[in-house]
Formats: sequence, structure tokens, C-alpha cells
Amino acid sequence: MKLARTLVCTTVASPLGPLLLAASEQGLAGLWFDDQQHHPDTYAVASWTIDPDHPVLRRAARQLHAYFSGEASPFDLPLDLSAGTAFQQAVWRALLTIPSGHTASYGQIAQACGRASAMRAVGAAIGRNPVGIVVPCHRVLGAGGALTGYAGGLPRKSALLRLEGVSINELAQ
Repeated sequence: MKLARTLVCTTVASPLGPLLLAASEQGLAGLWFDDQQHHPDTYAVASWTIDPDHPVLRRAARQLHAYFSGEASPFDLPLDLSAGTAFQQAVWRALLTIPSGHTASYGQIAQACGRASAMRAVGAAIGRNPVGIVVPCHRVLGAGGALTGYAGGLPRKSALLRLEGVSINELAQ
């Protein structure tokens, strides 16, 4: 994954920990928990301009606040997914079709991308999603509804699904 060097960023608080938001001229390019896997390295972030008043970052912060407050409206933000390969971008766009309160399997996402047998590659692309929560990789479950991998950690994945009304106890059955 190759993030632009000219990103602007800010950090916002969330009930699940601080979030680093990054935007390019095209839109929201990143949203990471401080301690999640695949977080941009310190040197990359140090080269970005801190700008909490950037229009996309302010809009993202407002929508995240509403989301964590339990408002069910979908995110409405311009996205810049150009850091990924064409395949990763296709997977990330497929994630955008999973509505809040619903889940999909890795197999369903692979089929949606026209690559039904590429579930491992789909899983790897999902793990590299640079715009977590907004591009809802937390809504993807393993076979039989198993709560599997999440770059932000399984406790956060579980909390996000609960926030959206998905019963975690029902997932394992």
C-alpha cells in the first residue's frame, strides 16, 4: 500500500481509542486506530500536515462522532482509495455495499469482486483497508459467522458490530 506523501491529518477521540484521520485532495485516505496493524509508520505520518480544520477531516470527525453516538446514518465522505492495488480497491469498494447492521463472509466479498476462489487474497486486501470503519471491513466474518481477524483487534470489531446492532452471540452459532 502506498499512501500519498502530501496528506493532511488530524487525530480524533473515539470510545475505542484515538483515531488518526488522513485526507488527500481526493478525499479521506486513511482512518486508523493508534495501535492497529498496518498503521502508517511514524516517518510517513511526520511528513503529513496537521490540519484539523481540513474540510474532509472535519466532516469525517463529525460523522464518526454521530456513528459512535449510535446514529445509523451511512457515512457520506469522498474517499481516496488510490493507495491500494486495483484488486484491493475492488475489495474495498465491495465492502462499501455491506449495510450497517449486516455482515458478509469473505466468500461473499470474493464473489462480489468476481474472484470466488480468491478468499485468502480478499482477506489480505481487507486487512490492508486504509479507511477502517468508513469502509466497513469489520462487517466481514469467517465461515459460519466466526469473528475473525481485524487490524484494529477483535475486541474493537466486536464493539463496532454491537454498536451497529449485530448480536455477537448469534454469530458463533
